[in-house]
Amino acid sequence: MDAPAAPLHSVRTDFAVVGGGLIGRLVAWRLAGTGARVSLYERGDAQGRDAAAWVAAAMLAPLAEAASAEMLITELGAASLEAWPALLSALPSPVFFQRNGTLVVWHPSDRAESTIFTSRLRVNAPASLLKGGLTTLAGAALDQAEPALGGRFQQGYLLPHEGQLDNRQLLSAVADGLVERGVDLHWNTPVDDDALDALPAAFVIDCRGLGAKRAWNGLRGIRGEVARVHAPGIDLQRPVRLLHPRYPLYIAPKENDLYVIGATEIEGEDMSPISVRSSLELLSAAFSIHPGFGEARILELSTQCRPTLPDHRPQVRLADERTMRVNGLYRHGYMLAPEVSAAAVSCALAHAAGEFSAPDGFEQWSAAARWPALFAREVQAARPSERV
Repeated sequence: MDAPAAPLHSVRTDFAVVGGGLIGRLVAWRLAGTGARVSLYERGDAQGRDAAAWVAAAMLAPLAEAASAEMLITELGAASLEAWPALLSALPSPVFFQRNGTLVVWHPSDRAESTIFTSRLRVNAPASLLKGGLTTLAGAALDQAEPALGGRFQQGYLLPHEGQLDNRQLLSAVADGLVERGVDLHWNTPVDDDALDALPAAFVIDCRGLGAKRAWNGLRGIRGEVARVHAPGIDLQRPVRLLHPRYPLYIAPKENDLYVIGATEIEGEDMSPISVRSSLELLSAAFSIHPGFGEARILELSTQCRPTLPDHRPQVRLADERTMRVNGLYRHGYMLAPEVSAAAVSCALAHAAGEFSAPDGFEQWSAAARWPALFAREVQAARPSERV
């Protein structure tokens, strides 16, 4: 059970992380692993049911995402994919992790989508990711790669190096890791903008997602809709993506015949239940991939809003001498989480070590960091007396 909400004014720590979704949990856990005293404040429960990370397929597919994402995102995703095994091995609870590739298929009438897909990959993915990472399959070779789809598609692409994990197992495992590392936990404890300065910590890291919207110019929500179904007997071996001009679809098989099905992406922060139209499109498209989904049992039809910045890039932003913000992971949270959380932790530790004490200390440090494009200094509004 979750601990009851604790008062904001508790033991003073080195770092207070506000927001216990995916990134907030990982940042707090990694900071605690360095020996720092860390507190975590989260408006929801330890399971993470209020977080955008709760409603996700957790596919680790940097090459497939290059069809719509820029080079920085694919490079971050590729590096994060390599980092996940070591990160998971350090957690106290097991997490389903698979690296068996992604299969991309299309119906004959949508063949043009395959050309668009590969063209975008060649533009947005680094050559190192493309080399050996995209195999064209047809006929018997396609059937052999994914026997469950035998005879249903004429052609496809296998992206053999990609992976996936179980998002909810991960949230739970990191919560266990926070306890193991002695993090001062405050579940069911919302913290608004005005309360950040009052937190008893030397440095505050704001990971509240859309909860930090007032502090981020341009931050907005992108609605996602996902179905979770139980479908014994289908036995997909890896995530499958269906190319379609109107409703591209993904199906991610998890343990125990659980499948996560998603596709829709809607501008706006509507958190109401999924629409009938979206439900029909999701489930009909899944049925078109394998008729066995017609007998699947619907466990959930879920919606969430993903925090997104105008350029669809995540950002680690130094707000002032005591506050840093991490936000904007959009639909790529699990794909980018290891590298973004590591970057945020490095920045927080550098600040604690006094590396930003010079006027341009942060700029010099971030320029030399592994991912300089992730970092920015928040532009402060001029005081009334300073305005011309």
